[in-house]
Amino acid sequence: MKIFNEIESEVQCYARSFPRVFNKAKGEFMWDEDGNKYLDFLAGAGTLNYGHNNDAFKPALLEYIENDGITHGLDMHTRAKGEFLETFNELILKPRDLQYIVQFTGPTGTNAVEAAIKIARNVTGKHNIVSFTNGFHGVSLGALAATGNSHHRGGAGVSLNGVHRLPFDGYLGENIDTTEYLDKVLSDSSSGIDSVAGVLVETVQGEGGVNAASVDWLKKLEAVCRKHDILLIVDDIQAGCGRTGDYFSFESAGLSPDIVTLSKSLGGYGLPFAVVLMKPELDQWKPGEHNGTFRGNNLAFVTAKAALEHYWADSTFSNEIKRKSDYITKRLNSIVENYGEGNFTAKGRGMFQGINCVDGEIAGRITKLAFQKGLLIETSGAEDHVIKLFCPLIISDENLKQGIDIIEESVKEICSKVDDMPEAMLYFA
Repeated sequence: MKIFNEIESEVQCYARSFPRVFNKAKGEFMWDEDGNKYLDFLAGAGTLNYGHNNDAFKPALLEYIENDGITHGLDMHTRAKGEFLETFNELILKPRDLQYIVQFTGPTGTNAVEAAIKIARNVTGKHNIVSFTNGFHGVSLGALAATGNSHHRGGAGVSLNGVHRLPFDGYLGENIDTTEYLDKVLSDSSSGIDSVAGVLVETVQGEGGVNAASVDWLKKLEAVCRKHDILLIVDDIQAGCGRTGDYFSFESAGLSPDIVTLSKSLGGYGLPFAVVLMKPELDQWKPGEHNGTFRGNNLAFVTAKAALEHYWADSTFSNEIKRKSDYITKRLNSIVENYGEGNFTAKGRGMFQGINCVDGEIAGRITKLAFQKGLLIETSGAEDHVIKLFCPLIISDENLKQGIDIIEESVKEICSKVDDMPEAMLYFA
C-alpha cells in the first residue's frame, strides 16, 4: 500500500524488517495479504505470550462487547475491573504470598515505569534511581533516563538525569560481583551516588541483549537494597506473565520486590494494559495525583481475567513453559556445538533466549534470511547483534521445532558465506 510511504512517520522500525502488509493472525502464525504464512517468533515484543486471537479469550471479549459492556470508564469501578482484580488476587498474588496494592496506569509499560519511579521518589523523599547497563525501561523521559541504549536516549532532545547507572550482572566479567560495587558506593558518602530512592532492574534484559541475571546476584541485590533502605523495583514488563516459566520472573530467586511493573502480555489478547504493584505502605498517592485518560482498559480486564483462569489456575501451563524452555536450550547448545566451534554457550532463561552474533550486520543477515524462510524474529542488544527467540508460550512442539529449524538453517547458510572470518562467527549469549 502506497499510503505507508506517503504519510506514515519515518519512526517506524518493525515494518522495515518485515516489509509486508499483514492482515490475519492465529496462534503462533501471521499471514500477509498475499496469503504467505509466517511463524511468529516476535510475539508483539512480548505482548502475545498467549498467541494471536486465542480462542480461550475471544468468546468472553465478544460477549462483553455484544452486551454493551463498559469500554472506557476512567478509573471508575466497573464489574470488569472488579472481576479482574478478584481473579488476579486469588490466582496470582495469594498463592505467592504477595500482598500488593494494584495501581492502574496508562496502558503501556513506560507508563507503569514512570509511576513506579514517582512512587519511589515521593515515598522516600529522595530523587535518584539506580538502574543498570543495557537496561531498557521505555522511551518517555523518566523511563528513558533509566534506559541505557544511546539510540533511544538520543531521541529525547533534552538532558536525562535523576539516574545513577551501575553494571548489570556479568557486565564486568563472570568473576566480578557488581552488587558488591553497588554496596560499596552506597556506603561511601564521597562516591557521588547519593539520595537513592530505588533500584530499578530487569531480571532478564530483553532489549539490552537477553542478559539474564543469576539467582545469586538477584538475591544479593535485594539484600543491598534492604541494607541501605532503598526500594527494589522489578521491571517485569517483558520478562513477566510466564515468559521465564513462572508468572513473575523473580519467583525463582525468591525475591519480594517493593514495586513491580507489568504490561505487554498482562491483557492476554494483545490489548493495551499496564499496572504497578506496590507494597501497601507505599500507596501514599493523593487522589488523582498520578492519572491518565486510559488508566484501565475494560476490554483488557475481560481478556486478562480469561487468561488467568485458563492458564494460571494451576501449575500445568508453567510446567509446559519450563519443558519447552529445556528444549530450546538443548537446541541452542546443539547449534553452538555445530556452528560456534564449542567456544560459547547458550544463555537466557525460560522461553527468553537469544543468539549473540559477532555484530549487528551478521545478526541482521540471519534474521532477514529467516524471514524469507517464513519466520518473524527480531534482534536486540546495543548493536542489534542478538537474535531474540520470543515465540508465543502456547506454541506447539511441532511449530517450536520448525521455528528453531529455520534459525539453524539460516545460521548454517550465513556461516557458509563467511568462512574467511578469523573468529568463530557466532556465539550464544
